[in-house]
Amino acid sequence: MSAAAFSVRPPSSRRLAGTGTLVRFALRRDRLMIPVWVGVNALMVLSMPNTLKGLYGTPAERADLVGRMATNPSLRAMVGPVFGDSLGALTTWRAGVYAGALAAVVSLLVVVRHTRDEEESGRQELVASGMVGRRAPLTAALLAAAVANGVLALVVAAGLAAHGAGGAVAFGLGLAGVGMLFATTAAIVAQLTESARLARGLTAAVLGAAFVLRAAGDSATDDGSSPLTWASPLGWLENLRPFAGERWWVLGLFVGAALLQGAVAYALAGRRDLGMSFLPSRPGPAAGRLGGAAALAWRLQRGGVLGWSTGFLLAGLVYGGMADGAAELVGDNEGAREIFRRMGGQTGLTDAFLAAMAGMLGLVAALFVVASVLRLHGEETSGRAEPVLAGAVGRLRWAAGHLAVAFGGSALLMLLAGAGLALGHGERTGALLGACLVQLPAVWVVGGVTVLLHGLVPRAAPAAWGVAGAVLLIGWVGPALDVPQAVLDLSPFGHLPKLPGGEMAWPPVLFLTALAAALVAAGLAGLRRRDLTT
Repeated sequence: MSAAAFSVRPPSSRRLAGTGTLVRFALRRDRLMIPVWVGVNALMVLSMPNTLKGLYGTPAERADLVGRMATNPSLRAMVGPVFGDSLGALTTWRAGVYAGALAAVVSLLVVVRHTRDEEESGRQELVASGMVGRRAPLTAALLAAAVANGVLALVVAAGLAAHGAGGAVAFGLGLAGVGMLFATTAAIVAQLTESARLARGLTAAVLGAAFVLRAAGDSATDDGSSPLTWASPLGWLENLRPFAGERWWVLGLFVGAALLQGAVAYALAGRRDLGMSFLPSRPGPAAGRLGGAAALAWRLQRGGVLGWSTGFLLAGLVYGGMADGAAELVGDNEGAREIFRRMGGQTGLTDAFLAAMAGMLGLVAALFVVASVLRLHGEETSGRAEPVLAGAVGRLRWAAGHLAVAFGGSALLMLLAGAGLALGHGERTGALLGACLVQLPAVWVVGGVTVLLHGLVPRAAPAAWGVAGAVLLIGWVGPALDVPQAVLDLSPFGHLPKLPGGEMAWPPVLFLTALAAALVAAGLAGLRRRDLTT
């Protein structure tokens, strides 16, 4: 009898045993994060047609916009080329790149959370001791990402159907395709690395490279035909051309790439032990290099700070270099001018654009501070904080190290963003540095809310992502929708002076700084008095 007859390899059905239960569990854990971020993404897209209709109400105005975009490489690098002058085509042009990137971010977070995060915390080992197949956790993570992207596709397709059913379906499927492509990318990286933090960082770096490739290709050509554009999945989304003669075959690129990457992820998952990785982790530092809790916090978060810092510097360079081009594109369109004024203040259009971009970078910095503060939550729930606190390290000292990285790191990000704006724009270094640094009190308020949640209600700490998403939605979409000032004032960013060009107002800056300090103090007081969570 052959040796194959004695094979103990379980059948496919057993390798996937328990997948349904794990999917339900994953969706229950993400019952806040997925709806919030899918809702933010969908609302950003679905708000565009009415906004664009108000800005470019006639076919002549829309045709003029398309013509000006063809001669503006800096703005093509930011949002991509225009392939049609209908409201549907302009919507996919204006929101497509960023909606695709946001779908990718949500997908990578979901997949890493339910794969490498679970292994790193030790929970996967407990789950695997039950009747759970070897491939079930990875399958469940990908299915959870598929649910998020499927809901996004349905909402976007239904919301844009009035502008053309074919284009709406193509755009919805394209967004889902980008999301699932990066979900499978994250699945591969989760097999290669031993750290969830590194898995998220590397997948985000792949997304950043895709954005850079697309931007370089779109700045070189006005029809998306550059090889650099085709090298990026975000470029595939553009070249799908919803509402402008859909290229349905491009969806095959998403399907093929996602299936290929999924197969690689499954192959890797079947060839490693639980908790192990293919890329060896480096040994820890020699004794004496980590002098305390603050040094440990910096070592744990320095890679993230470096990645975010590079991104903010590059973003500042891009936005600074396109300030004059934005003024040229807007031209005499009073509606577009009014949006920039609502976002950036009642000054000259170039100043208003720069102020709006400084505000946008501040909104993104709020995401960094939330992620960095929640590292405290991750260290605590995974059990890694307990051995540290068992030594001669108090809770406040341990937390202070991570908070110093979070709040100090956000200051570094905005400083680099201001430097990038000044270098890209070529003048007014001091004014642009001030425009970015004045965003910090609002960023710190969001961070303070995160500390408060972690200190008082640790189970609700991830809800800080919902707070950050709401602030981002108000700041990003609110001015375009002409929402009442009372709604804009719900965000701490709505109270800041609009620099450059506007007058500096110290009272709101000082009040927000004091509020952030009070929130942090209350959160630390709660952390000091409660039991650790596991």
